[in-house]
Amino acid sequence: MKKLFPKSLLAIVLCCSAGIRVSAQNKDTIAPAPDQQPAAGLSLPLGNSQPQPYEIADITITGTQYLDKSLLVSLSGLNVGDKIVYPGGDQFAKAIQALWGQRLFANVAIYVTKIEDGKIWLEIDLQERPRLNNFVFRGVKKSETEELIKKASLRKGSVVTESMKQNAIGIISKHYADKGFRTAVVTITERVDTSQVNAADLVITVVKGGKAKVNDIFIIGNNNIDDSRVKKKMKGTKERTRFTLYPDSEPVWSDSNEVQENYWKTFGFLYPSRTLDQLDPYFRFKLFSSAKFNEGKYTEDKEKVIAYYNTQGYRDAVMVRDTTYTSHNGGVNVSMEINEGKKYYFGNITWKGNSRYNDSLLTRVLGIKKGDVYNQEMLSKRLLSSEGGDIGGMYMDFGYLFFRADPVEIGIHGDTIDYEIRISEGPQATIKEVRIAGNEKTNEHVIRRELRTLPGEKFSRTDLIRSNREIANLGFFNPEKIGMDPVPNIQDGTVDINYTVEEKANDQLELSAGWGGYIGLTGTLGVTFNNFSLRNIFRKETWDPLPSGDGQKLSVRVSSNGKAYRSYNFSFTEPWLGGKKRNQFSVSFYSSYQNPNAYSAYIYGSTLSNSAYFKVLGGSVSLGKQLKWPDDYFTLIYSLNYQQYKLKNYNYFNIPGFNNGTSNNINVKLTLARSSVNQQIYPSSGSNFMVSGQFTPPYSIFNPSRDYKLEAISNQFNFIEYQKYRFNAEWYVPLSRPKGSDNKVFVMKVAAKFGYIGRYDNRTTLSPFGRFELGGDGLSNFAIYDRDIISQRGYPVYYTSDPKQNQENGQPSGYEGFTVFNKYVMELRYPFSLNPSSTIFGLAFLEAANGYRDVKDYNPFRLRRSAGLGMRFYLPMFGLLGFDYGIGFDRIKNGSGLKDAAKFTFMLGFEPE
Repeated sequence: MKKLFPKSLLAIVLCCSAGIRVSAQNKDTIAPAPDQQPAAGLSLPLGNSQPQPYEIADITITGTQYLDKSLLVSLSGLNVGDKIVYPGGDQFAKAIQALWGQRLFANVAIYVTKIEDGKIWLEIDLQERPRLNNFVFRGVKKSETEELIKKASLRKGSVVTESMKQNAIGIISKHYADKGFRTAVVTITERVDTSQVNAADLVITVVKGGKAKVNDIFIIGNNNIDDSRVKKKMKGTKERTRFTLYPDSEPVWSDSNEVQENYWKTFGFLYPSRTLDQLDPYFRFKLFSSAKFNEGKYTEDKEKVIAYYNTQGYRDAVMVRDTTYTSHNGGVNVSMEINEGKKYYFGNITWKGNSRYNDSLLTRVLGIKKGDVYNQEMLSKRLLSSEGGDIGGMYMDFGYLFFRADPVEIGIHGDTIDYEIRISEGPQATIKEVRIAGNEKTNEHVIRRELRTLPGEKFSRTDLIRSNREIANLGFFNPEKIGMDPVPNIQDGTVDINYTVEEKANDQLELSAGWGGYIGLTGTLGVTFNNFSLRNIFRKETWDPLPSGDGQKLSVRVSSNGKAYRSYNFSFTEPWLGGKKRNQFSVSFYSSYQNPNAYSAYIYGSTLSNSAYFKVLGGSVSLGKQLKWPDDYFTLIYSLNYQQYKLKNYNYFNIPGFNNGTSNNINVKLTLARSSVNQQIYPSSGSNFMVSGQFTPPYSIFNPSRDYKLEAISNQFNFIEYQKYRFNAEWYVPLSRPKGSDNKVFVMKVAAKFGYIGRYDNRTTLSPFGRFELGGDGLSNFAIYDRDIISQRGYPVYYTSDPKQNQENGQPSGYEGFTVFNKYVMELRYPFSLNPSSTIFGLAFLEAANGYRDVKDYNPFRLRRSAGLGMRFYLPMFGLLGFDYGIGFDRIKNGSGLKDAAKFTFMLGFEPE
């Protein structure tokens, strides 16, 4: 065997890799294994040791299992027919380097197997690196494994190299360091997998250790902005709060080591066996934030600090240097040095290129005056922002989709910067095509009729945002997944708009059942189809389970309490009567029956008869029209209503002489409403206003000679007369801005409500129908008497205007209901889930309300007050599920505490008034 390794090549080969051999062997000689051959000190090849040229006659590849041999020959740079010098040439060293550089092999060797007639035969022996067959994580949760595999780019079948393992260790270590595990240790062990040839498994072990906590944040160089303001901007890097308690004194809060060390110097004798490090945990605890150190968040916080300086006029502020190091108690100390630079102010601001709006109007909208503190972020937002109120919005609302505004510094005088804002208005863009995608159930015309962006009209950003709101308020789609994508066509000055939606289930089912002994079957069955299609009612292929897709609403509900009570309700709503305008048409019918003797008959074992009952039969027809003035958020609704009440030996109202008879209530109701909320289930902005008047014919005015005092009460109520007014107002104000993509924000809801019912003529007796009931959860059966139920959390139904006289145990004699009420509500809301399949939010509330027998008794400040907490769950199938725990402050009695003043409220299907 001839060994091919001249001394002239030894240094080159050793530089490539220790342990790589180049040898030659006779055809009949078996070369020792590559890992057994020495790396140096090899003898010269047999025969002529003088370099001679040879032609490569053949090249064979051995030792490979997965790689293409012809490709490997090509990679080596050696080809059949090439002239090489042997020994002494550098072609073999280059070939080894080329193959080794592929990082696919654990060993590379080249053998000369034959030399004859000026030709040379070569064998390239390769030892492939093992292939990754499997990987196992230890010390890692299953939920984290998938993310780590993706981040570290671990793929089965890839070649296992040291570089790959070190790269994975680095990525996994950084992953945990970003989560606060600064001391996390990652090791990777390679083991042979015998189930396959040349395969290996990787065992990845992670020892996380404890999360590092921020001990102190030291800031130097901040001469004009104090530490607290800088630290406040570091949302993801918080100091641990200290609590130092001096004997016989109030607690002292501190954000530095000085107070703690002074404590130790002064009162250390109380703990003679403990050092400062041991005492440290006793003076630190979490307050709303964990103070855990996160490398990624810290990097973001540094950028936020500089951005904050820029908003305060320090546009040259820089972070000179920063460092993090371990403190005496094992926590993390952060030190930052800031160079604030000079504080700048806005100077003169001029405009160039504007023709649509004059300079004075643009300056007024911009809202930046000479001498204001320099703030580049504010300037950019005032020019173009998605939040509204910007100059770009003014232009885009008139079709200038290609609008551009470039603020250019034209002069700096000391600390004052002059700007010239160069505007390129561009052409007005016309809407060319409007496309809708994602509506699998809802017909396209239902969505298209809600859009304010119509082909042929000028583009308007306000119309685009309004279209999004209208689609969301349909309730058929996930409001978080409504997409709006304007696609400008610069060549022809047009724009295409692509809307995307995601359907969500919004039909509702109400089902409950039980058995009440002699009373019989009790329960409720109700279904509401919120996207019904009446025109397809006779097309069987559209039933799933009923025809849908036209945006109509159909509701059917049957409720029974055995022989004591039953009711039937049906309603249908067409939101676009005629299909061309937003004219909402609704029709409803309902019937109810109540037997007051059912329970007593069951208790005393007597036979139930129809000797006493109360029946209600009613219906209504309404038409709502969207107005264009004062704006198109307004709606005017006309409704015609009829109720018939039949009483037989029924003395609920405690009105002498009104136990039997039939009463008819014919009335017209006019409602003016305005709604600008951004969505229905969890509104985070906008408002709702409603004012209504409900009027029966003034029968007493038509017959001035009628003497009501001589008539029986039952005759006066044959045809009921009254005038009734209601006012509701609700505001929703976001208290923070959305962070990330979840859109979760605190929302403040403020509401005020007022109601009044009165007579036309003082000669008449005001009907007990149509009055107001206050307190409770809004689920009272008073609704069958045509009463407005005004709930109040923390209180049961009450019957007196005096907050100190609740009279909660039964209805008092002579009570017919309140004629005036007012209610005020304040809620702080926060969503835990905005998923359309299960919207969940919590709330804290303050509430005040009261009812009054007469206008003379009305006092808007004599109120029952309550406070508490609640939860709301909106499920597509069942609608609203709500829970409130309220404390009525005016129910608190001396010495009883809060126990007797608290009340738990449950709601299902709707939010009570």
